[in-house]
Amino acid sequence: MSELGNEESQETPFFKYHHLKAIQDHDSKYLGQASVAKSPSQGGSTKRDTLFFEEEEQELITQDRLPAIPLSAAVDDTPANMKTAYKDEAITAELRELYNTFQKCLDLREKYMMKSKQRFEDNPKNRDSWEIYPPPPPPSWPLPPPEEIASRKKKEKEREADPIAAVGIDFHREHIKIPGEHPYTFGVGTDGFYHVFKSEEDKANREPAYIVPQCKEFYDDLDYILTAVSDGPAKSFAFRRLRYLDSKWQMYILLNEFEEIADSKRVPHRDFYNVRKVDTHVHHSSCMNQKHLLRFIKSKMKKSPRDVVIYRDNDHLTLAAVFKSLNLTAYDLSIDTLDMHAHKDSFHRFDKFNLKYNPIGESRLREIFMKTDNYIDGRYLAEITKEVVSDLESSKYQMCEYRVSIYGRSINEWDKLAKWVVNNKLFSPNVRWLVQVPRLYNVYKSTGLVDNFGDIIKNLFEPLFEVTKNPESHPELYIFLLRVVGFDSVDDESKVERRSYREFPLPRDWNTASNPPYSYYLYYIYSNLASLNSWREERGFNTFVLRPHCGEAGDTDHLAAAFLTSQGISHGILLRKVPALQYLFYLAQIGIAMSPLSNNALFLTYERNPLPQFFQRGLNISISTDDPLQFHFTREPLIEEYSVAAQIWKLSATDMCELARNSVLQCGWEDKIKRHWIGANYNKSGVDGNDMSKTNVPNIRIDYRYETLLEELNALRRYAPKDQGGDGVALEDMTQRDMVGVAGLTEGPRLQQNMIHTIQHEPASHNESNTFEQQPHWHDSRRDSFPGVAVVAERARQRRLSQISANSK
Repeated sequence: MSELGNEESQETPFFKYHHLKAIQDHDSKYLGQASVAKSPSQGGSTKRDTLFFEEEEQELITQDRLPAIPLSAAVDDTPANMKTAYKDEAITAELRELYNTFQKCLDLREKYMMKSKQRFEDNPKNRDSWEIYPPPPPPSWPLPPPEEIASRKKKEKEREADPIAAVGIDFHREHIKIPGEHPYTFGVGTDGFYHVFKSEEDKANREPAYIVPQCKEFYDDLDYILTAVSDGPAKSFAFRRLRYLDSKWQMYILLNEFEEIADSKRVPHRDFYNVRKVDTHVHHSSCMNQKHLLRFIKSKMKKSPRDVVIYRDNDHLTLAAVFKSLNLTAYDLSIDTLDMHAHKDSFHRFDKFNLKYNPIGESRLREIFMKTDNYIDGRYLAEITKEVVSDLESSKYQMCEYRVSIYGRSINEWDKLAKWVVNNKLFSPNVRWLVQVPRLYNVYKSTGLVDNFGDIIKNLFEPLFEVTKNPESHPELYIFLLRVVGFDSVDDESKVERRSYREFPLPRDWNTASNPPYSYYLYYIYSNLASLNSWREERGFNTFVLRPHCGEAGDTDHLAAAFLTSQGISHGILLRKVPALQYLFYLAQIGIAMSPLSNNALFLTYERNPLPQFFQRGLNISISTDDPLQFHFTREPLIEEYSVAAQIWKLSATDMCELARNSVLQCGWEDKIKRHWIGANYNKSGVDGNDMSKTNVPNIRIDYRYETLLEELNALRRYAPKDQGGDGVALEDMTQRDMVGVAGLTEGPRLQQNMIHTIQHEPASHNESNTFEQQPHWHDSRRDSFPGVAVVAERARQRRLSQISANSK
């Protein structure tokens, strides 16, 4: 019975599971056997086999208790002696080429960022001379003079009396000086996007003032990125480096968790609630929650039923007439009647999700309450926007970057949107704007709104070049663009992209009914922005960044195209399937605005979301809401998003403050404001850029992030070939941290034989005898150690101990 019980205990699923997890990486399976080759000959007697164990092990066998892992099994980080451990020249050459490939990918991204003026130093609004109007509220600490305190209290009482009217009260259009015309000119080049020319003569000679990467060059670079991230050794290497970052994070938390807590407690005043947080991805038309929209609709039905709100079927309809035609009253409306929340039926159904934007399933109500360009000039949407912005200003520490749509259907869309913002005084220190461009060419083509893709490019960018040349031609647009951060590209990424052309034509020649692929959209937005930003920088105007929806669904090339062209992305959950590209996003510290509640409703359940793993590894992650109208229930959707994440993933206060700091770094607010929010030196690297009194992120956390990133970047630079811009350091000098992932560069049996051959042919020391007691044990030599080998060897030893114990009984 005891033997049966012993067998059953050995067959328990717990052991099998943990054993499998311990040796699941094939590098551990193969390299772990290298130490076995050091063991003495197996041809001896059972007594000799027993003598192979140490005295401590003999004691454990006799006492029938589990052994403890010896301290010597821990992996140190002494430089690996590559000359004796790895003599395979193929591994050496491949490893160096791999470092070179990753470095070249980073260099390509830097080229595209530099030519499009998306870097921090390229934007004139980040200079000390930039004037922000309306000015941000003055800091509340240290306390100002009594007269200033009295003035602020008076203004605060006015705000409390009518919070809606207080939004934009500081904005006066006549205070903004409109610049004059610039001598440069512009036009569409032979490559399909807008160029800037210094004179008409240069325009005739096709000599642009600024050089922008051509379409062929972009697709060649994109192909290089896709080839690099699809390479087998590159994927294995990146996967292991990411696993190494995971392990390093776990070790850091074990050692420093309590010190982080102590550091946070020493900071006066600051906690998670009063550090600045920016919602870096939220769509303006759904910025309110359902209850807010319901109250607004009911109030309008009661107070303004006779407002003429729409023209339909050759008739002007009042608000009361619209609801009468729907056979509804104010009393009938409820959250369930609105039916705008994304429930289970929206999972993997983006078409159903889009229909959720229609209150009560009626597109006419969406046009009345949620559009800027309608019969009432977007008056209702402006009013509810002011209510939401008023809540933001009351909270003080929450900011939003609202995305508003420019469709490209008409050349007048920009002027209409700008007049809506300026005339309704939608200016707030808590709000900035991004312009989203839906990828809907096929819809516009089928309805006859455009003839070819070139029409969309013209409608999107010609007004922007006009206002850059002469701001007086579009004064409202010039004022609005002062608060615009960048551009976004939106639509359902899961749509199948069918290639209609063997070689992509120019936009003016794309006249088929099929929609261009994601990369085509992204390139032509990027190329026009590159020309526009170069001109705007020269004029001293603020420049724009590209931050598209990317990696929510669809193909890998979406993420690769964004890696080249975009300052940051939204979602990015598909990076979990592409380890090499994820590693590149980490190395480049590309901002990723993730929305776990949105993903949970549409594409990926909450427990499978990679956000906590990305955050632990050190990717530049922020939390955003996406669509509060569809996914959230409270008046503070951003706090709700943080709250759910903290509860599900056990985020600490330091984790949430770091995510909040990341959101400020990713956002498009001016440099002056960011310095007030997170410290005067925030753009410096490491601890020098952290002001804990403002961010509440301990210096030890910032130092860990910076040193870890620097270690990875330095490895690329050190070991890349000299002729490719690297330092070309000899691989024999690599540390074991740099060797994490080397097993993925060659086949396991080949690497195993290489190591066994190396060990068997090591020269014996002069005092070494053949007595078994002096034979080296598995944990004596550190030359072939790596993360995982100790676990594998210890498991093997435990199995041998168990077998001996069973035989003795």
